[in-house]
Amino acid sequence: MPDSRLRVVFLGTPDLARTILTHLAASPNVTVVAAATQPDRPVGRGLQVTPTPVRQEAERLGIPVLQPKSARDPHFLESLRELAPDLIVVAAYGQILPQSLLDVPRLGCLNIHTSLLPRWRGAAPIQWALASGDRETGVTLMRMEAGLDTGPMVASARTPIADSDTGQTLHDRLALLGARLLVDSIPAYAGGKLPPQPQPADGVTYARKITRDDGRLDWTQSADVLWHRLRAFTPWPGAFCFVPGDPKAKLLKIHGATPATVPLQTSATPGTVVASGVDGITVACGSGALRLTEVQPEGGRRMPAVAFVAGHPLTRLE
Repeated sequence: MPDSRLRVVFLGTPDLARTILTHLAASPNVTVVAAATQPDRPVGRGLQVTPTPVRQEAERLGIPVLQPKSARDPHFLESLRELAPDLIVVAAYGQILPQSLLDVPRLGCLNIHTSLLPRWRGAAPIQWALASGDRETGVTLMRMEAGLDTGPMVASARTPIADSDTGQTLHDRLALLGARLLVDSIPAYAGGKLPPQPQPADGVTYARKITRDDGRLDWTQSADVLWHRLRAFTPWPGAFCFVPGDPKAKLLKIHGATPATVPLQTSATPGTVVASGVDGITVACGSGALRLTEVQPEGGRRMPAVAFVAGHPLTRLE
């Protein structure tokens, strides 16, 4: 009896993609015939060359792995054609896919994007949703085209953003939400019961790639803005500021903070430490104040802010 399952090639690289591959491979409706991922790269302080999360998971599942340097590589494209996939699924692969690849599967290429398109097209939708103070986000399953996250939408799922969410917790929740949405949608999509719909023309925003400098706290911004950014950029690049010193200022990583609820002098210069005690270090911002609750001094360990200030009297932060 012929196998009725769809032949699927998966393209992805980081942890989010590994979660989706795990669920996809367990679906009774598909056979993952290959997984393509970025080349292995040096990671960590030791710069040890390490397999990507998707390669690790594919090998655990016994799925053949492809690791082209470029998605445009003719040999890679020929390998895909020889696999004759019905569908290609993409999740955080890390490269722009050429039209020649998008044309390979008969059912096209489906991408799991971690935002509610057209909001937050681009590289870092999870972090910028948090940094911008969005109260809701989600995942969108779209059929890919040559533009940057502009393809028509097949399905979506929503989730609220809680005050306790960080970039890490939201990443993990959206990975599972996207995996379930993908697995649940594939049969209807393949059967023509989920025709892709164009994205709305209004509400388009772009989530640029994050840099280390995005973690620098600018005390002239409001306390709410800084709080959103601190949560968004946890775990990477992490929020930080500087403690003035001689001969030079020293880095201070901020692992925990909350907008202060106590009355403050409105005339305090942003960056001024207006209170410190058992509740933490309260710093004046452009509007309001931020109470730092957990910090890590340069070359030191994480500690409650009260423990840090006990040995380092502070009047301001930069």
